[in-house]
Formats: sequence, structure tokens, C-alpha cells
Amino acid sequence: MPSLSLRRPAALLLGALLVVTALAGGVTPRAEAVQLRDVMAVGNGQGGTVSFIDTATYENIGSMNLVPDLQERLDAMNPVERIGYEVVNNIQGYTKLVDDIAVSPDGRTIYVSRGALSDAVAFDIASREMLWRRKTEGFKADHAALSPDGTKFVVSATTASRSEVIDTATGELVTTFATGTYPHANDYSPDGSVLYNSSIGITSLPKVLNGLKGSKAVTAVDPDTFEHVRTYEFEYGIRPAAFTRDNRTMYAQLSYLNGFVEYDLAAGRIKRTVEMPLSDEAAAMSPDDYPQNSAHHGMAMNAGESKLCVAATISDYVSVVSRPGLTTDGTVHYGSGALPYWTQTGPNGHDCYVSLSEKNQVSVIDYRTAKEVARIDVGHYPQRERAAKLTPEAVGSLDPSNG
Repeated sequence: MPSLSLRRPAALLLGALLVVTALAGGVTPRAEAVQLRDVMAVGNGQGGTVSFIDTATYENIGSMNLVPDLQERLDAMNPVERIGYEVVNNIQGYTKLVDDIAVSPDGRTIYVSRGALSDAVAFDIASREMLWRRKTEGFKADHAALSPDGTKFVVSATTASRSEVIDTATGELVTTFATGTYPHANDYSPDGSVLYNSSIGITSLPKVLNGLKGSKAVTAVDPDTFEHVRTYEFEYGIRPAAFTRDNRTMYAQLSYLNGFVEYDLAAGRIKRTVEMPLSDEAAAMSPDDYPQNSAHHGMAMNAGESKLCVAATISDYVSVVSRPGLTTDGTVHYGSGALPYWTQTGPNGHDCYVSLSEKNQVSVIDYRTAKEVARIDVGHYPQRERAAKLTPEAVGSLDPSNG
């Protein structure tokens, strides 16, 4: 057998010959693949920023400003738009500058629905260049979803009762589809075969006038044609939801419900309602004091579909619940006023990221133990979290402050 010292020059010579041969034949050697970094992107609603958490180390690796043009946008509003802006802020109780976010599959671009600014924008992360901006219909841009192939950004135009489908390459409107009143979440089914929109009704009306809040519905559309497939009507608004891979079951939180429902999508009916504990402070609250009618606001499922991560917003805790029995494995309590307001499963499939909006922090819960494994400082009023990947250039451009 040849010695290592003899094999190495031979290998180098062979490699050089292969490169020369490829170039002579007009074939360019394959470029080295870009190594993307797994992160959780956290939209800081009031701060107008996004924070990025490394999912391996739980480190906040930096942030970027998503409203660099804020004053320009305010100055450009006509009187009707400015009144709408102020009304939305008054109803919300604060100014939500960032509502939802998504990062392109190649890790280079971030798409944002900018709440009270009622628009959707795209930024090149590394350069901070705004690639496009689209004004959404009405006075509020809400939850959004990026299509699995990254070509469409779907944004709820809240006061227009429709979702807008935007081409991510150009920012042009592809189409719209009708929803219930005050469309909220847009969710692609795990297999990408259905796009669901959930509506919450007019949240500024009191519970006693629930019948006047409008249509509270889950609207299912074809994700290729955006044609209507089916509508599921509910008595109360649909808050965050999670869907199983077989497209048969939805777990959803409803307005005013301290718990969640298990919903049969084939039969179109609630199978089970799970009531969860109330804190003493929450028990003393009027339903009309629940933030935007939501007692619970945060529902996620682990990769194995065996566990749910459920945020009890007004009771300041998160529970891990096992399927199919829907029994509670464990609960993490955060103390009064934390406002856990969103949950999202991380890329490893067994971490649940929880936005603690009033603490400007994100909590990480291990589905397997129902224990908190990390607490991370982020920007002002975190809410929506989305799993993403970033290029090295994007990571290197981030502001190292908490954002």
C-alpha cells in the first residue's frame, strides 16, 4: 500500500487535472454550498425590530430595524389614513409596528407585515436595502405566512376582511381571497396542500355583543389557485391554531376560552373542549379586559405531533399537553404580568419558543420535560416567532444589541 506521503501528491495532481478538464469542456466547478444558520426570528411588535436567536446556543445573535422609514410613512399618510392609524392604535392599546415576519428559504430576505403602518415590505438582511413595499388594503396588516416554496407572502388585511397574496420577488399583488371578519392567522397545512385563514371578529365590541362581531371562521383555500375550498364557522373568534399532518385535526384557541378545542376538520365539528386553570388574577378579570378578547394566545405542536405547547396569556403560564389524551405534562409559570403571547416550535422539533411580551423576553420550553431550558432577552414587546435560516452575511450584519 502506498504511503500517505505518496498518495497526497497524486491526489492533488488528480484534482488539478479534473479542474482543468472541466474548464476545457466549458463546465464550471460546483460552487461551495452556503452554510445557513438555524435561528428563530422574533418580531418585536412595539420596538419595530426583529431579534434572531441561535437555536443551538439560545443566544440572541442580533437584531435589525424593520421600520427605518417610520417617519416617512407617517408623513406620507393622508388624513383618512392617519385617522385609521390612530384608531387602530387606540383599539390595540399600543402601536404595533411589526406584526408578522418570515425569512426566505435562502436566508437572505426578510418579509414583514407592519401592523399599524398597514403594509408589507421586504428587506435584504445583509445590506438593509428595502426591496419593495406594498400598502395593504384597509388600516391594519396582520398575521402573515410564507408559502413553502418562498414565492408568496400571504398577509391578512384586517379591516378589509380579506387576505392578500403578494409575489415575494416583486412585491406585486397576485390575488386576494375573502375571509371572515377581521382575518387573523394565515397557516399552511404541514403538507402545504391547504391554506387556512382564521378570523376573530370585531375585537373592540364587548362579549355581550358577540353576535355583532361578524363572521368568526376558518377559511380553507387551495394554495395554488387561492380558490375557496371550505369554510368552518365558529361562535367565537379563532386565535392561534395547530394542524396535524393528515389534515384531519385542528387544535385552536378561541376568544374568551381559557383553554382550547380539538376540531375535526373532516366532520366540521368540535370534538373536545379542554378547560385549563385560571390564575387568581385572571379569574377576577372581566372577559372584556382580555387582551384583544384572547384568554389564551399561543398554540404549537412538536414535530412528532405528540405534544402541544399552550400559552395561557392572562394567567401567565405555558403548559405542555400530551396527545391523544390531552393531559397536561407540566406547566411553567412566569409570574404576574409576563403576558405569554405566542408559541412556536423550533427547528429541532422539541423546543417550544414562548414570547413573554411584557418582559421583552423569549422563554424556551423542552416538550420532552415540560421544563424551561432558556430565557433570552429580545426587543420591545416580542410576539410572533418564526423558524428561519440565515446566511453568514446576514448574520454578520446584525446589530449585536438585544434589539
